[in-house]
Amino acid sequence: MELYDELYALYEEFETGTLRDYQEFVDVFPAVDSRVALDHWQQANDELDRRKAEVRERFSAGETFAEVASVASRDQAFTALDLLAKYDRAPNVLVLDVDETLRSAGNTDNEIPRDTLHVLTEFHEAGIPIVICTGQTLENVKGFITQGLGSELVHSGDLSVVYEAGTGVFTPGHGADTKQLLYEDLGEDIRAVFDDVRSRILSEAPEHLRTGTHLQGNEFNVTMKPNFETGSKRAREVIDDALVYELDLLGDVVADVVDGHPSPEDDVESFDAWSADADDLAPAAAWARRFYAAADPEIRSVLEGVGGFPDVDVEDVPEAVAEVFERIDVAYYEADAAEIGSLELNKVVGVEAALDVLDVADPFSLVMGDSKSDLRVMQWVADEDAGIAAAPEHASGDVLEHVLETDELVFDRGASATMLRTVYVMALLARLDD
Repeated sequence: MELYDELYALYEEFETGTLRDYQEFVDVFPAVDSRVALDHWQQANDELDRRKAEVRERFSAGETFAEVASVASRDQAFTALDLLAKYDRAPNVLVLDVDETLRSAGNTDNEIPRDTLHVLTEFHEAGIPIVICTGQTLENVKGFITQGLGSELVHSGDLSVVYEAGTGVFTPGHGADTKQLLYEDLGEDIRAVFDDVRSRILSEAPEHLRTGTHLQGNEFNVTMKPNFETGSKRAREVIDDALVYELDLLGDVVADVVDGHPSPEDDVESFDAWSADADDLAPAAAWARRFYAAADPEIRSVLEGVGGFPDVDVEDVPEAVAEVFERIDVAYYEADAAEIGSLELNKVVGVEAALDVLDVADPFSLVMGDSKSDLRVMQWVADEDAGIAAAPEHASGDVLEHVLETDELVFDRGASATMLRTVYVMALLARLDD
């Protein structure tokens, strides 16, 4: 109770909003070669030091309280204290999605905001490892994390990248464990499916998909992305068709590799005049559509929306074919991507591998994400009592439902720094109990 009272006094007695404004200015002041600007920065820094000194003198844990006041609002600080009281520990590792979580194409410029990057460096300096967990390719991620976080942090040994939603893990500074290609451990039959799908997916696609989409440069997953602005009407239309086309091609390929169930001879030819419509659908394509529609209501909704829901029952899918489908994931991201991945390789598997390399033996994670692939990690840490989950307001319905049912850690679009500051304060306050 004493800590609650002291925190209340902190925000009641001091102009913490002004203190935070000075702190933010000092932290994110751009590098400029201007005497006037540098003098202005020095004046702000001196005033910041003065205000922090006043806080230090007021409280027995003055250094901690001065830092809390400089980074967090009253609501963030009390949320942090409530979480600390509930779990009796603060996160010791961050597991962070990138697109639409750390950065957003909504009301931002789709770059990770500078205040978010700064808070991440604060976590690093506090000795808390960071796992970037994304569906993006490794090369894309390496570029922006090095530019945003700096080469020193990236190569510190305390940062890991789970890329392509768990097919690989990159942890600089760890010798032979620096890069782990997890997909190499998959069975030969599954790898054959992906090789075949990848080799055919664009060459056999209808013209509007060949010109309206492109393949993300993945090492393993097969991801069709729109050649239109993400979230736009044209992107939504082409990704809806891409999803249905991927299902049809996947069904054809899986049927080919399963003994006793070769695909009909006209399956490949049918792609020359491919249509999302369910009329005259080849059996293998119908199996795939029906199987994945039963597994994911969002996929069923897309199929129904384009008139592509097949007139077959799930029980009609041959057992041997269904067994392969059960190992393969088809993911739909509205107006953004249609993806085929491995259910044996997901973000949970990747995060576990990353934590092992980072030597986080008893993880308690902050998991931040917006999509179904992130939800798996959130559910995993919830089941293991190994962390908390947070999501942006525009996350998928299932993600928001999970987050609201746990700790209600929902933040505004483009405002990932607010949630990171809350958890950073958890870490600060947890030190007072050590």
